[in-house]
Amino acid sequence: MRQAEITRNTLETRITVRLDLDGTGRSSLATGIGFFDHMLDQVARHGLIDLDISAQGDLHIDAHHTVEDVGISLGQAFAKALGDKKGIRRYGHAYVPLDEALSRVVVDLSGRPGLEYHVDFARARIGDFDVDLLREFFQGFVNHAALTLHVDNLRGINAHHQAETVFKALGRALRMALEADPRLGDQLPSTKGAL
Repeated sequence: MRQAEITRNTLETRITVRLDLDGTGRSSLATGIGFFDHMLDQVARHGLIDLDISAQGDLHIDAHHTVEDVGISLGQAFAKALGDKKGIRRYGHAYVPLDEALSRVVVDLSGRPGLEYHVDFARARIGDFDVDLLREFFQGFVNHAALTLHVDNLRGINAHHQAETVFKALGRALRMALEADPRLGDQLPSTKGAL
């Protein structure tokens, strides 16, 4: 059972994340940031990951701490649920279009945090959401999930479409990387014998 629950409480945020990496794509999201919930739902649905996130943050200041800390908490839960990584594909990738926008996400469940993030948004805000915070989310997630992630928005003129293709592609890439590789059996997908 690749499931985990993480609770993270700081002076800035109180967050609980529950996830099931072998779910059906069901989500219950309450971060207090509607657009962010919409993006997290894309990961759940397209990754077939059941995801429950409850977050109370200092939104009277701005959304920065909440978005970053959700990334950290989600990364911790992901690493815990993933376990020993035996028999998984390890690598995943996806290209996802939405109208004029197209994004590519490539993931390696390597045990090493690394982020290459190349998204030039058409505008700085989507509604009242600051798009700079998405990089903070991905950095927190990568650092605590201990995975390598390459995020590239290849084209797009609508910032909402650009963001949505990134999150859908993340879900699809994770889904591929998390799948069992029947040819591996219970081996680790690494020449080092460790991930």
